[in-house]
Amino acid sequence: MSSPMDVDVEREQDMRYLQTGKGKVVEREQLLPKATPWVEKYRPQSLADVAAHKDIIDTVDRLTNENRLPHLLLYGPPGTGKTSTVLAVARKLYGGNLRNMILELNASDDRGIDVVRQQIQDFASTQSFSFGAKSSVKLVLLDEADAMTKDAQFALRRVIEKYTKSTRFALICNHVNKIIPALQSRCTRFRFAPLDAAHVRERLQYVIKAEGLDVDESGLSAVVRLSNGDMRKALNILQSTHMASQHVSEKAVYLCTGNPMPKDVEQISNWLLNEDFATSYKYISDMKTTKGLALVDIVREVTMFIFMIKMPSTVRVQLINDLADIEYRLSFGCNDKLQLGSLIGSFTHVRCAMEAAAK
Repeated sequence: MSSPMDVDVEREQDMRYLQTGKGKVVEREQLLPKATPWVEKYRPQSLADVAAHKDIIDTVDRLTNENRLPHLLLYGPPGTGKTSTVLAVARKLYGGNLRNMILELNASDDRGIDVVRQQIQDFASTQSFSFGAKSSVKLVLLDEADAMTKDAQFALRRVIEKYTKSTRFALICNHVNKIIPALQSRCTRFRFAPLDAAHVRERLQYVIKAEGLDVDESGLSAVVRLSNGDMRKALNILQSTHMASQHVSEKAVYLCTGNPMPKDVEQISNWLLNEDFATSYKYISDMKTTKGLALVDIVREVTMFIFMIKMPSTVRVQLINDLADIEYRLSFGCNDKLQLGSLIGSFTHVRCAMEAAAK
């Protein structure tokens, strides 16, 4: 007689296998969709799929078609499509032979002067075989190139010049000022600006339709607003909110990300502009505790809110300067209570200045 433990093991084994319509028995995991992050699942596979920067994409596409691709330097904020663009160009150039024709090095790899002199130079110096109409050049992709040491960048100058006939280099970075001028002059530079809200919204709507999500208009607007032109951030917010709540609304998005809601920011700004010091301090402290808000997020949101308030230019400049100092101090881990007092004190000075200007 089988024990209860044996029965449970047999039931678990039965659950691991399912019978398809054609009578073929397969493992259950093969029928379930893989839990791929949407950032990778919906990464553009071709240049036509890249959400924005049409001028840059058209230029790169034309150079690729004419087999006149130069060395590239793509720079701009994260999540704007730099790496996706280069990988799309590589797929167009090499197709199924991609892995043999491209050397991809990221900031996580060792990219000191030894790597430039050995690994990159060895890859660039070997001859590539092309059986098509066009003679293929190989591609060296250096992602996060601004993390390379100055010595490695200086060593890279000569490698780029020496192997231009057989190899193209694509440098990707966030801060172009960290790339030495000698490398910048050897590349064609393209700046990837933060994405427009319309482009982010269009791509998110495509993902929502593909995944069959329940997202209302206010929730979509909240995701677009919080992404600040970063497509990667927008997809991560959308996926994490969907995992936390089946219905993606504005409230669900703000609760998931921990950002203060617009009505809370408006309420805090109202207290700062109208209540006395002790009352403002108590109300804001209570809201921080109740809703789990971070003071640095409150400062950033209030900064954007005061641009919509009518006040003298000199007063606005001084207030923004004070808020910048508070955010700077918070970034170094200063005491939240002291900085909250500083925030309320800054607005008290503004009220006194505005009252004096009114007289």
